Amino acid sequence: MSAQQPAFGKSGAAPKAETGARALAHGFWHRPDWMGLVSDVLMLFASVLFGIALVKFASTLPLFGLRQVTVVSPLSHVTRAQLEYVASSALNGNFFTVDLEGGRKAFENLPWVRSATLRRVWPGEIVVQLEEHVATAYWRSIDSGDTRLVNTFGELFDGASNGNLPVFSGPPEASGVILGQLKLLNEMFSPMERKVVTLSLSGRQAWQVKLDNGMVVELGKDQPRSPLADRLKRFVKLWPQLSATLPRPVQVADLRYSTGFAIRMAGNEQRKGKQ
Repeated sequence: MSAQQPAFGKSGAAPKAETGARALAHGFWHRPDWMGLVSDVLMLFASVLFGIALVKFASTLPLFGLRQVTVVSPLSHVTRAQLEYVASSALNGNFFTVDLEGGRKAFENLPWVRSATLRRVWPGEIVVQLEEHVATAYWRSIDSGDTRLVNTFGELFDGASNGNLPVFSGPPEASGVILGQLKLLNEMFSPMERKVVTLSLSGRQAWQVKLDNGMVVELGKDQPRSPLADRLKRFVKLWPQLSATLPRPVQVADLRYSTGFAIRMAGNEQRKGKQ
């Protein structure tokens, strides 16, 4: 019995050893298809990294330096010196590394520049397209008295101008509304052959106009029961008859009344008119 015991004890271990050998034989290192797939992925990854590094290196070579900055827009207010300063200070790097967004912002910080667009043109050129503001009125701050400009979009901007432009004043956020009102009022005053030179909107939304003959017209608020346009049309309609009978020029016309208006002539003489 003792001689047979070792043989009895090994009879259960042989199958386990055989199972482990089979698992090893079927593992990763014995699967050429898996190894090939992993190898391909690693090679692709390495190629991408190498390509990125190569592009970065090539982009720093002097071969790709900026050769020219071209402004293609006709300009009336921006000077050549201003353009050269922005180009030299903001457009750094080469054809690939230059910061176009930073350059755009730098050009738009110039007075009179409303918008800027920059694009690359191979092999070493940056093309700049600028849109200048077109001033349509002066803007006088109610609080500080500082003067700015209003463009054709009703936007405020900083700039210097000697143009014969109307003057606006009011809340800064109302510059577009005031510009729109200017166009309407000039049309309504056209039968009088007058134009608006000063247009003010108070914080209470009351309108005041000064015409090119010096007359001040108090329009007041635009109210549903007494629309501003109706009151002004009534005054313009009666103006030919009224002006023919007045001995002196009108200094102030007060149109804030719902059924009539009042005028004050030179010498503080006041008259009232009714519809």
